[in-house]
Amino acid sequence: MGRYKLAVFDLDGTILDTTEGVLSAVKYTIQKKKLPPLSDSRLASFIGPPIQDSFAGAYGLSGEILQELATVFRDRYKGEDLLKAAPYEGIYQVFDTLKEREIVPAVATYKREDYALELLRHYRFHEYCPVMHGADHENRLKKQDIIRLCMEETGVTDCREVVMIGDTVHDASGAEKLGVDFVGVTYGFGFRGPEDFDGVRHIGTADCAADILKWIK
Repeated sequence: MGRYKLAVFDLDGTILDTTEGVLSAVKYTIQKKKLPPLSDSRLASFIGPPIQDSFAGAYGLSGEILQELATVFRDRYKGEDLLKAAPYEGIYQVFDTLKEREIVPAVATYKREDYALELLRHYRFHEYCPVMHGADHENRLKKQDIIRLCMEETGVTDCREVVMIGDTVHDASGAEKLGVDFVGVTYGFGFRGPEDFDGVRHIGTADCAADILKWIK
């Protein structure tokens, strides 16, 4: 645990519970493209990762069909389901405390950037975060690229002064590849307990939003 200047947050499963909206759009896409239905546990795995990756894993698909599915999903999500979300209890207090500690918060998410910005602004997180970045439509940017954009834009380029907070191995991997510290939250969609952190480089875990502050001094 270092003395941080920048705290980079994931969005889905870390700041906002986006379950209702994401799953509504996923189910619509499955029906629209006449794909076999999925179990609830498999559907839950769609929350957080790039949507193309989720469809590829669930159905063993590859190639252009993945971009077609992503387009159907995103059109539905944007038009009907985007704002079906809820901030996690205590998350606003976390951002208030970071401000008091003079630590800059930012957002790095795999959600497409224009959707992420609309969602974050709707729930007022733009009032806390001067920098918020998401994925491109073609899914070229990886998590480490999005985190790096936040670092460059805030001017905090010393990896020792940056911590990433997220709920999945994608967040942990992106942080590790950049050499920044990682705090894993277990109240989101990925990590659930200590066993999920085997082999995952992290400095601590948070079972609720308030626990994040134990690791960010």
